[in-house]
Amino acid sequence: MHARIPRLAGHTAVTRSAVIPAGARASSSKATPKAAPPEVVFSGIQPTGTPHLGNYLGLFLPFLELQKTTPATTPVYLTVVGLHAITLPQDPVQLVQDRRNMLASLLACGVDPERTTLFLQEDVREHSELAWFLNTIAPVGRLQRMTTWKSRLATARNANSEDEVSEEDLRLGLLSYPVLQAADIMLYKSTIVPVGEDQTQHLELARDIAQGFNRQFGDVFPIPETRVVPQKRVLSLRDPAQKMSKSAPNPLSRISLTDSPKDIAAKIKGAVTDSIREVTYEPDTRAGVANLLTIWAAFDEHKRTPEQLAAAAQADGWGAGKLKAAVSEVVAAHLAPVQEEYKRIIADEGYIRDVAAKGANKAREQAAKTMAEVRAAVGLGGI
Repeated sequence: MHARIPRLAGHTAVTRSAVIPAGARASSSKATPKAAPPEVVFSGIQPTGTPHLGNYLGLFLPFLELQKTTPATTPVYLTVVGLHAITLPQDPVQLVQDRRNMLASLLACGVDPERTTLFLQEDVREHSELAWFLNTIAPVGRLQRMTTWKSRLATARNANSEDEVSEEDLRLGLLSYPVLQAADIMLYKSTIVPVGEDQTQHLELARDIAQGFNRQFGDVFPIPETRVVPQKRVLSLRDPAQKMSKSAPNPLSRISLTDSPKDIAAKIKGAVTDSIREVTYEPDTRAGVANLLTIWAAFDEHKRTPEQLAAAAQADGWGAGKLKAAVSEVVAAHLAPVQEEYKRIIADEGYIRDVAAKGANKAREQAAKTMAEVRAAVGLGGI
């Protein structure tokens, strides 16, 4: 949520995947069942600066739904993962701004720092420390076989495909990215980790690392449960074969959360559709039109599906022009209060720093306890 979560993760109801219950380990049939560990929710999101509509629908809204529905006694952690960001080249000045903008965006969209522990990953140094401990047991071969490093490297280099990058281009930080992600999760003894389908591979590695650590050093970590969160997949307005992305070279391909109603209308008006006048929802053959219907459905006050909206548009004899106008209107109306709150928050740097500091202090309390257990378990505690 890292989600790129931040992701910032993270927005919707969640479904459980068939996984080993949190805290379960292989044991004899005579062993006394262990009590389930307390639930802890964790999510992370990349500091991509001001988020776009794809981030908002795919990451922010699912997380906000989780924040609302999780019992008040269950800790919820959300971190902006700066250490993950620097696994690829970053402009230092821009990164400072991007981290600040992401925090402001999360707060403006409804993340409640009184309910959710919101913090910057790099402010809690135990993340790096635990990652080193886990690096000592992480299998290099498995990391090399994971798909994320190639896709991230290809995106960073604006490559046409993953085939254009090789292991010669790989750096250790990017290769071990999933190990740091496992450390993020395990540091807070997280049991619930909401992710999109593209992150399940990383979560399975985190589960396996936790189980491996426990086998070698004793039961320190609960086994995190993968929760696959249904996410709205928003596509590029200019190339509906691709996801909406900040890294896309054409800024007209995405809608920023801070875009004015005029800019939103202009971008959606220029969205790629096709020559068929009738509005239908056919994602496989009419991706551009389907993308607009998906966006509309996400904001529709009547909770209609893309198929239902397409049927309504057909009944009224709409073409692409009227569809684009309707989508522009509903997006601008929904984002207006978010934008007002964002303007207020981003102008108050003291408030943003205060939220980050308080969140880091609270996160550090649990992180320090976990690391004391880890050091003792591996023989690096007191002498």
